[in-house]
Amino acid sequence: MTGRNLVLRSINAPDGGRCVDIFRRPDGRFGFEEYRRDPEDARGWFAIGGFGDRSFDDADAALRAARSRVAWLADAGS
Repeated sequence: MTGRNLVLRSINAPDGGRCVDIFRRPDGRFGFEEYRRDPEDARGWFAIGGFGDRSFDDADAALRAARSRVAWLADAGS
C-alpha cells in the first residue's frame, strides 16, 4: 500500500456541498474526514471537520464516529 490514505467510502450531503470520506491509513487503521466544496471555487474539496487525525480499529467504527459527530450525516440516508 502506498503512503496515502485509501478512501473506502464517500458519503455526500443531500445538497452535494459536503461529504464524509471513510478511509484506511497506510498503517491499516481507519479514519474519517468531512469535506466541503464551493461550486464557484475550482480548487475542489477541502477538509473542514478536523477529524482526520482520529484513528479507529475498523471502517465500521470510523463510520459510527462520523455519524455521531457530523450532524447532516444522519440525514444522508447511508
